[in-house]
Amino acid sequence: MDLDYSKCWKTPKKESWKTALLLSYQSLGVVYGDLSISPLYVYKSTFAEDIQHSDSNEEIFGVLSFVFWTLTLIPLFKYVFIVLRADDNGEGGTFALYSLICRHARVSLLPNRQVADEALSTYKLEQPPEKKNSSRVKFVLEKYKWLHTALLILVLVGTCMVIGDGVLTPAISVFSAVSGLELSMSKEHHQYAVVPITCFILLCLFALQHYGTHRVGFFFAPIVLTWLLCISALGLYNIIHWNPHIYKALSPYYMFIFLKKTRISGWMSLGGTLLCITGSEAMFADLGHFSYTAIQIAFTFLVYPALILAYMGQAAYLSQHHHSSHVISFYVSVPAPVRWPVLVVAILASVVGSQAIISGTFSIINQSQSLGCFPRVKVIHTSDKIHGQIYIPEINWMLMILCIAVTIGFRDTKHMGNASGLAVMTVMLVTTCLTSLVIIICWQKPPIIAITFLLFFGSIELLYFSASLTKFKEGAWLPILLALILMTVMFVWHYATIKKYEYDLHNKVSLEWLLALGPSLGIARVPGIGLVFSDLTSGIPANFSRFVTNLPAFHRILIFVCVKSVPVPHVPPAERYLVGRVGPTAHRSYRCIVRYGYRDVHQDVHSFETELVERLADFIRYDWHQTNWTNSCNGDDASRSNESSSESKLAVIGTVAFSGPPAYEIEENVQPESVSIEFPTVESVRDVIEMEPVGKRVRFAIDDESETDVQTEVEAQLQEELAYLYAAQQAGTAFILGHSHVRAKQGSSLFKRLAIDFGYNFLRRNCRGPDVALKVPTVSLLEVGMVYVV
Repeated sequence: MDLDYSKCWKTPKKESWKTALLLSYQSLGVVYGDLSISPLYVYKSTFAEDIQHSDSNEEIFGVLSFVFWTLTLIPLFKYVFIVLRADDNGEGGTFALYSLICRHARVSLLPNRQVADEALSTYKLEQPPEKKNSSRVKFVLEKYKWLHTALLILVLVGTCMVIGDGVLTPAISVFSAVSGLELSMSKEHHQYAVVPITCFILLCLFALQHYGTHRVGFFFAPIVLTWLLCISALGLYNIIHWNPHIYKALSPYYMFIFLKKTRISGWMSLGGTLLCITGSEAMFADLGHFSYTAIQIAFTFLVYPALILAYMGQAAYLSQHHHSSHVISFYVSVPAPVRWPVLVVAILASVVGSQAIISGTFSIINQSQSLGCFPRVKVIHTSDKIHGQIYIPEINWMLMILCIAVTIGFRDTKHMGNASGLAVMTVMLVTTCLTSLVIIICWQKPPIIAITFLLFFGSIELLYFSASLTKFKEGAWLPILLALILMTVMFVWHYATIKKYEYDLHNKVSLEWLLALGPSLGIARVPGIGLVFSDLTSGIPANFSRFVTNLPAFHRILIFVCVKSVPVPHVPPAERYLVGRVGPTAHRSYRCIVRYGYRDVHQDVHSFETELVERLADFIRYDWHQTNWTNSCNGDDASRSNESSSESKLAVIGTVAFSGPPAYEIEENVQPESVSIEFPTVESVRDVIEMEPVGKRVRFAIDDESETDVQTEVEAQLQEELAYLYAAQQAGTAFILGHSHVRAKQGSSLFKRLAIDFGYNFLRRNCRGPDVALKVPTVSLLEVGMVYVV
């Protein structure tokens, strides 16, 4: 599936106010669905059991003050003004922060990292590398390997809690919205109606996921806008009608009065108050779909005022209704004539908020998979035009089962709120820690700024986090249990993936062995193209030697393919393919490294196979023209024959047409940036980037008159190799993949044996195979059995 990623990686231009306002409007349905529905359950969760609303109103005033300052400090100051600036080429989220840190400091655990990756245009550093007085934090991080693992575990904790939030948010949102029926029916009927209705809505929501958000996405923004205007109007009405002086409760003084009066019970009740900021992380996680300005405008001028008015309105109503006949909830403050319309809008808004977190869960699992931290799952792109809209069937049904189980198991807002609050605060703490590292390592600010940021916002979040932990037996155990299970799965998969790579690296076959294969050994070359998939970026993989040993034949065109992930959000199509020769020209063997970012969606097999052959043909043209120039300048006719001793340098092949031997200039330097060959017109030649910086500047041009004979011969050889390639393509393509079984070597520790022999192999047997992840057709698949002893 060939998508247009140009908007994802090009340098953003200054957007007009019209564009910013349009994006702000569109962001309402994607970013703020979860955050905007929090008034449904914040007060109800806060006053569940720990504290009671008294005649003095000190409790309700204190909670309102906590809500106001929490909304002001965390979403507004922390996210809108600071964290949103820590974007990775316009992308946000936990993996964006981790990616930034990995590019500025060598802390990544991905084993197949190449110097060539640093030449990607999206790999650019926000600040030039420090020449002296290098950050001590960066030095310590790079020095100790255990810190690399600790940093990855921190990222995985945040990831697991986001997935846990994907289970809890739909349940609490829809349940709270449907709970409005309690004011319209008897307690007996309400008790048996809310849970089935909630489960039915959740079932429909997950059943429609495979259609994709874009099908109904244009309804999302109007629904959230209507909901925000609705709660704003209700808030203003309640303030004016019940208590116009409620604004005095915004003073921080009431927070101290609240804690002084309620003591430990008030501290424990903060586990419900923190729900007012659920969904704030979405502003950063969904940054790539919009822009910093758009999200800033939408939150500052619409979402934030609407939420403050909603909470103030509820507090104003409750301040005059100390002994309400109903339990404290959102709907008691809604006037009876508009209660049903508000109920309908609330249910629709809760569905929109749930949809946003479900889509976010799909996205973060796809990113985890790209880092080798999650078992292979089938990723389906649901839109040809909108980038990033994906659907993962197995994850969707697992989320649905867990959401319905949570709804049936808890059956009240209090327990769901306790569980959701702990997950939310854990994600925010992880974001605070990673942003502090970004401030020091990436932005190169003084450590005192990062420490101030960490202590100020971290202390607020730790206060709420500690309050959530006290509710462990009352629902908070659920996200911890889910996180432990997911962490075990992700860490075991990542550990085994690295061990498999190390085994491949130590057991790869020499190039001389490949070149020695021939008719004298009974090896035949059969028609067609053989694509040998491996994680290795150099050398001959062991699975190919096993293949040739058992079946003494391989294809006339042999391509060693490595599909790898790079710590950038997107790899531009023009820089995706690294192509080079393996051995001499006559052997017809090549290496192709296909690079994807952690937010990229892999192409389907048909377009991938076609594009791979096209890029290979472009490389052949480029390589012959480069050789033509080398021979004409050096007079060395044997330059191609000397390639048999090693692999040729890899070149990045772009995506515009290449024709004819051009006059061009190469400029190479030792800086970590790409070295581009610039051509006079885009139509005449293909962009090529040579990835071996050697610190020199070369100018050359082909003289057509003096080198006519040489060029004629080169052109004939070029056409011969291209004809050979296209003939092999017509004969068919075979995909050669390893079918691995991993076991721990003798003498390994008990933990390693459990992780490898039982954990990893169980996951491998019960998840998608590499052929599904790479979208390989069954009729073209050749699997080679491999036993890895790690």
